[in-house]
Amino acid sequence: MGEHEVVIVGGGPTGLMLAAELSLAGVDVVIVERRPNQDLAGSRARGLHARTIEVLDQRGVADRFLCQGKAMQVAGFGHCPLDISDFPTRHNYGLALMQQETERTLAAWLDELAVPVRRDREVTGFSQDDEGVTVNLAGGDSLRARYLVGCDGGRSVTRKMAGIDFAAWDASVSYLIAEVELTSEPPWGIRTGDRGTNAIGKVGDGERASVVLVEPEVREGDEPGLDQLRAALVAAYGSDFGAHNPTWLSRFTDMARQAVSYREGRVLLAGDAAHVHSPVGGQGLNLGVQDAVNLGWKLAQVLRGMSPESLLDTYQALKMDEPRKRYAAMMSGLDIHYDLGAGHPLLGRRMPDLDLITDGGPRRVFTLLHQARPVLLNFGRPGVLDSLSAPWADRVRRLDVRYSGSWELPAMGPVPAPTAVLIRPDGHVAWVEDANPQGIFEALGVWFGPPASSSLRP
Repeated sequence: MGEHEVVIVGGGPTGLMLAAELSLAGVDVVIVERRPNQDLAGSRARGLHARTIEVLDQRGVADRFLCQGKAMQVAGFGHCPLDISDFPTRHNYGLALMQQETERTLAAWLDELAVPVRRDREVTGFSQDDEGVTVNLAGGDSLRARYLVGCDGGRSVTRKMAGIDFAAWDASVSYLIAEVELTSEPPWGIRTGDRGTNAIGKVGDGERASVVLVEPEVREGDEPGLDQLRAALVAAYGSDFGAHNPTWLSRFTDMARQAVSYREGRVLLAGDAAHVHSPVGGQGLNLGVQDAVNLGWKLAQVLRGMSPESLLDTYQALKMDEPRKRYAAMMSGLDIHYDLGAGHPLLGRRMPDLDLITDGGPRRVFTLLHQARPVLLNFGRPGVLDSLSAPWADRVRRLDVRYSGSWELPAMGPVPAPTAVLIRPDGHVAWVEDANPQGIFEALGVWFGPPASSSLRP
């Protein structure tokens, strides 16, 4: 029985990256991989996103990938491209690189790190106890480790044997993806239809074509036939262009699944073994690599006795407040921020509906906007801005108020209390008093026109 600290099942991008992470931390790790080598059938993932390139850079190997791929802007939402070239990162781009090259590069790195990989072997079962996990392999031999990590894909044997449920959202659309020969020339490029996007592109010298097609009806399973590919071509283009001799042909859907737990005792999951979803957007491989980085250092610290085993619970903390708040605020419109220049966090954002104290009694901020007029609020400094704003008194309502509670913005959290704010009729803050209170002149002029009498301005 082979003894190791960690056994990783699966030698794809997630398993390879996790093995590298553990090896760098001095952990005795071995990979069990059912394939005899890193060869892949089909296109699989086609590139790396910015954060993945960053984590590779953090380990000193990013250049190995960059020299093979093409840097380009790949981010987008729906059909809207999102340019990140102005983001404050050295890698403000994506990298077009086929998964096979990514895997080969990671595997070469592991060779340098002297990480053993048991290829052409399959896991047939395992059992765990208080001290570790015994992993049974086809052929009769076994491995013993303190932890077992399943990086063995969406059909993970590790996950199934651990008894971890894989919660699902059913598919609403299915696609065929293939590389084939065509006897007649198709319309090259992307075509958007009622059910989704179709595309036909040249491969190499153009003798073969790469095809992505929306199927007329939702189908499951990843072993479609050539007849189904031809039918999908006819449905999308009115012709099958004589499609024949496919190099590879597979299906994907927008079905999503997530393991209800990423850990069961001494068995953990990472990458597609823990979560699968539509490949549109190219998130799968990237999430797996980042899973590996998140898990790797935590598992190493537990194995070295530097951290308690409870540190591993943070790896599977699926409910996180920050993403919930950020995405919920974005989808509900509460995070809208107009770029009105540098300054207080309130500038350009919606004014919170605070419970104010005025000379006339308690008032909510939103009630002050009922007449669709701008409002200038002074907090605790009565009359101090009256002379500055006087030329706009016919257009801007001025009010001295008090507020003793905390200031908080959706997704951002607490912000410093301002001394004065100018609120536009739409509820967004047009000016916040800071070190230069004279800035109110510019804000009033920009949003509410010239002053009634320029002689009143200093």
